[in-house]
Amino acid sequence: MASAAFRLNFKGGREVLNKVAAPLINAVAHQVADRIGEDAIVDEYTTDRAAAAVSVPAERQAKDGALTRAASAAGLEVRAK
Repeated sequence: MASAAFRLNFKGGREVLNKVAAPLINAVAHQVADRIGEDAIVDEYTTDRAAAAVSVPAERQAKDGALTRAASAAGLEVRAK
């Protein structure tokens, strides 16, 4: 039986993963933001990978832990640094 050669195309793989992952990552970010309310801001972006950030006013986080609670409720792992 002949052995088939396989070369991983990292650039192509990155492009595919970004296209597949970006909508999923953005959906989770919006889910977290929806749990917080209208003062939550979602920033969708791509560097070398798909990413999204959710931000809230510092006062909401300090008083209520709004972002921490919403991320945890969405099923994300929340831990201290």
